[in-house]
Amino acid sequence: MEKLLTKTAESFAFSKGVKAHYPDLLDENFKEFFTTLHQKFNPQRLHLLQRREAMQREFDQGELPQFPIETRDIREGAWAAAPIPEDLQDRRVEITGPVDRKMMINALNSGANCFMADLEDSTSPTWSNVMEGQRNLRDAVLKTISFTHPVTGKHYTLKEQTATLIVRPRGWHLYEKNILIDGVMASASLFDFALFFYHNAKALLERGSAPYFYLPKLEHYLEARLWNEVFVFAQEYLGISVGTIKATVLIETITASFQLDEIIYELRDHMAGLNCGRWDYIFSYIKKFRMQNLVTPNRAQITMQSPFMNAYSLRVIQVCHNRGVHAIGGMAAQIPVKDNEEANRDAYEKVRKDKEREVRNGHDGTWVAHPGLVGVAREIFDAHMPEANQIGRKLKDLQISEEQLLELPKGEITEAGVRLNIHIGVLYLVYWLEGNGAAALYNLMEDAATAEICRAQLWQWYHKKVQLTDGRIFNEALYEDLFAKELPKVQHYLAKSGVGLNSLDTATEIFHDLVLCSGFEEFLTLKVYRYLE
Repeated sequence: MEKLLTKTAESFAFSKGVKAHYPDLLDENFKEFFTTLHQKFNPQRLHLLQRREAMQREFDQGELPQFPIETRDIREGAWAAAPIPEDLQDRRVEITGPVDRKMMINALNSGANCFMADLEDSTSPTWSNVMEGQRNLRDAVLKTISFTHPVTGKHYTLKEQTATLIVRPRGWHLYEKNILIDGVMASASLFDFALFFYHNAKALLERGSAPYFYLPKLEHYLEARLWNEVFVFAQEYLGISVGTIKATVLIETITASFQLDEIIYELRDHMAGLNCGRWDYIFSYIKKFRMQNLVTPNRAQITMQSPFMNAYSLRVIQVCHNRGVHAIGGMAAQIPVKDNEEANRDAYEKVRKDKEREVRNGHDGTWVAHPGLVGVAREIFDAHMPEANQIGRKLKDLQISEEQLLELPKGEITEAGVRLNIHIGVLYLVYWLEGNGAAALYNLMEDAATAEICRAQLWQWYHKKVQLTDGRIFNEALYEDLFAKELPKVQHYLAKSGVGLNSLDTATEIFHDLVLCSGFEEFLTLKVYRYLE
């Protein structure tokens, strides 16, 4: 063991320029654990990312996703996932948000059944955000987390009863540039998972819970298999029973929706359910078929009533219930509107309609982005779901075809749609560069998925030279003209909000490159991450 410790101590290093080393979190025992984990599993992660690239080349040549032939026995087999723990049985309302200290306390106190603490799309991964977020998670598990507002003096602490904590690490495609293992940048997924698991797993078990995770942006069942192997190794390393970890997988890529049984099967000892990650799913649909003869309409016209979105949601419900796990619905991004009663009523009514559709379809729970919406969502689910969940409700007669999952959404492409994508996309980039991954923009809580749709649609429309409803062709000249018209509005919004004018030039440059570049950037977060400290 001494030799191993020496070897791993030499393998773990901070990148040049990292000043805060967080010794309370990154102690020698953690370094040993993480280095071993990374050395064991990062090569396979990189291989799977290469597999994604190969799959994209096939899509670029006109191929489309299919139900895998090699896993037909899994889809048709009579099997079920392992039992779900007691504190995950009822998940009717889940609130999500970043790992900001005050927001975490409010979310845990919100009355929601679960809180997804997000280290991914709603956290801008500055080094301080990531590490302070892990401290906040540790304090939340220990029930010692508190916060005093520096201006108002208001003090925040946890209530006796709090939401069940679920943590979302960053996706397989992301890296943590501040940590090097054997001279290579660490996997952000493994780093986020390892830090939370190592410091909190036993404390959670002592409190009658367990380490629970949301797994983002999986594109293939082999990626779920890798997570399962990581879980098994980590549990054995800490001497915890295999199967203690439970994971919910976000189905937010078009390819994953063709492999639902397979993803559950790979994680069957650690599986808690699947979630409909709507916005990233739309982004994935645009991204995967970007070179094909498919053009999506204004993003506001792509809703859960769009046939391909409805088909995917229903299939998630059917497969989850067949395998004995939860099917969690999508996000209500609305937030309460202050000083405008009519707008506030409209926002709440949109949430009600969305949640009523989900619970009637058979979802076992749903997401909200703000504590003020917890009560509305709970009221709807309480009215239609008297039991803890609807897993016993089987959609036996439902048949979802490959064609239904791929059906092109109908609608228009308008100047207003172009300008909205420019406006929101640039605004969000500014917030992200300023270290804020959860941006409240025009009474909606936006994260990176919205910006991804905005820039992906603009790239698609520009490169296909689509015709707007008014007859104009969307070319570079029109893009630049409409961008110039939106920029003063963006500047006004930022000035009024007191956010990010210093980052606007950088955001503008990045956004232009994302839209006008000949090759498509797979994730804007990868491109923009280099600008963060």
